Amino acid sequence: MEESPDFERLRADGALHARPLVHAVSQQWGALLRAFAISSLGSITYYVGITYVPAFLTTTGAVAEADSLWLSTVAAVAVILVTPFVGVLSDRFGRRPALIVLAACSAALPIAMFRLMSAGSIGAALLGAVVLALVAGGVSAVGAIATGEQFTHESRASGLGLGYTVATVVFGGLTPYVAQRLVETTGSPLLPGIMIAVVAVAALPVFVRMRETAPRRAG
Repeated sequence: MEESPDFERLRADGALHARPLVHAVSQQWGALLRAFAISSLGSITYYVGITYVPAFLTTTGAVAEADSLWLSTVAAVAVILVTPFVGVLSDRFGRRPALIVLAACSAALPIAMFRLMSAGSIGAALLGAVVLALVAGGVSAVGAIATGEQFTHESRASGLGLGYTVATVVFGGLTPYVAQRLVETTGSPLLPGIMIAVVAVAALPVFVRMRETAPRRAG
């Protein structure tokens, strides 16, 4: 692999920071906040909206374990299909409008989808799982590039690593466990959807205020 032209230019100019992580925290805290918001929504929609769904379906007794795993496979295919499509829309219309629309979908749809999946019907569970997968795949498609674009070249990798990983730990690694405990404790199938919706509502103002980072299209 070759280094990126931006990195080579900074190295040639002697503009590389000796402590890029310190630079990211001290000079790019706004970018860190935006990266955290993007990654938080991407993490919770994926880990609760996709990864947790088989456990949710078996816990609520909606479908059998074998059927829940089959449904998760269909959901994974939905992610594969939606990712390039949303990526193209993001390149054409911008990261900001794409993230706003996806955050709105993440706020409006998950509660209804988890209610639908708990109904006990294979068809309802399939529909709910696929809709959640489409939303999560869309967020991941845009977030993968938009997160890095929040930072300037001087500390992009360090800022991306910090903003992305902290959000993934909090809203990815922990949320399936929290969702399972909440469902078991309360008996309510809606709480996983509420968790996603709360994060989406919190992230939406950040997306509304963020600047557009997609490269301008020629012509």
